Amino acid sequence: MTIELTLPDMTCGHCVRTVTQTVQRLDPQAQVRTDLATHKATFETQVARELLEKALAAEGYPAAAPR
Repeated sequence: MTIELTLPDMTCGHCVRTVTQTVQRLDPQAQVRTDLATHKATFETQVARELLEKALAAEGYPAAAPR
């Protein structure tokens, strides 16, 4: 499934690595695409959105509330 999140605190390459590693710890087969300019990340994963959001928030990258 495809999940898109806005991660306002994702601002640099280190952030991208941390987000990618966090998701791939949950799902080693996950594909992660990021756009630093918009702070958006798209995940192709089998992990539920809620679990993904919880893991990213624990690493310091909480998802912005949907508008």
